[in-house]
Amino acid sequence: MLTPREIIAHAWAVTTTEPDLKRWGFFGAFFEILLDVKLLVYQIYFLYSYMRGEGGGLFDIEIMLYNAIPFWLFFLLAGSFILLVIIELFVPSLADGAIIGLTAKSHGKEKVSGGFVLALYNFFPILAVHEVFLFSSLSIFITSISVILRYGAGLKTMMIVVVSIIWVISNVIKFFSSFTEPGIVVEKLNIFAAGAKSVKLMMGYMPHVMFLFLLLIVISIRIFINTLVIVLVPLAMLGIGIGLTYVFQPIVSYSIAGVIGLLLTLVAAYFFAYLHIFKQAVWTIMYMELIKEKELDKIG
Repeated sequence: MLTPREIIAHAWAVTTTEPDLKRWGFFGAFFEILLDVKLLVYQIYFLYSYMRGEGGGLFDIEIMLYNAIPFWLFFLLAGSFILLVIIELFVPSLADGAIIGLTAKSHGKEKVSGGFVLALYNFFPILAVHEVFLFSSLSIFITSISVILRYGAGLKTMMIVVVSIIWVISNVIKFFSSFTEPGIVVEKLNIFAAGAKSVKLMMGYMPHVMFLFLLLIVISIRIFINTLVIVLVPLAMLGIGIGLTYVFQPIVSYSIAGVIGLLLTLVAAYFFAYLHIFKQAVWTIMYMELIKEKELDKIG
């Protein structure tokens, strides 16, 4: 079995040299960041309304647009927004299936191709895994806290504590389920079998796979940078939009701000693609190395 140092080096080599992996990584990272930015734009608006002593409504932004632009344009924007949200919910699962499968092919010295087939074939089980760990997402956690603060009435403190506990537990379980997605893609296991095997491998080889500590550091850095950029992108958009209202009409100002925000998201997705591919490559290569070993519960 490869050493942890060799696994990390191999994972980074795969991340930086396989063009198909880069394309799928960028594809998934872009839509994932776009969804997070949308969620936080709403939270920034709600915070702004709260600081002004106003109760921000869930559809205030949509109502403002409805009153500011022609109906046909509003209908077009609303339809595009809904379609984009649906795409953003599903694309990361498609991308992960392709990334894991192509990484496994590269590690197995096979031709690195067939990403679209891998994405489609593994889409539903990986989507199910993502949905199970939905509450481990930082953006979902922030959104939940925001909803509680606005509508929690006298139960705010208790509900925030409950949501925080659920978020922590979900992240702990997600950590022990890190081999679930490679199990689904590499060995074609069902979700429950892959999850059980992931926990067994994590518990059994924890002393042997010390690289996990390094991986956790990488993930922590990614989470910190991801949070920083996701917060800065909507802030930059709102700041530019408000600043331009002194020169142009509001609809023109916010349109320019939206275009700039989209460009910033593209730049952020380019860098996050490498980090996401690297994380998936480490887990995938480690999984392929561990399944070569004799299972710890087998005797004789």
